[in-house]
Amino acid sequence: MSVVKIIEVIATSDKSFDDAARNAVKEAAKTVKNIRSINIKNMNARVDGSEITSYAVTANISFEVE
Repeated sequence: MSVVKIIEVIATSDKSFDDAARNAVKEAAKTVKNIRSINIKNMNARVDGSEITSYAVTANISFEVE
């Protein structure tokens, strides 16, 4: 039987929500092993005038505890 733990992270990108999600996993993987999934809880974008300037996601990342 395995134990799965969940952490909540916030990540950003200047390109897209997809890229922000990838950044979340990439950064979490620097200190967390055995990542199994990501669940996007919330998406936000910063707007300047009529242009989106940055994208952000709040995500739960699950990983198996050894």
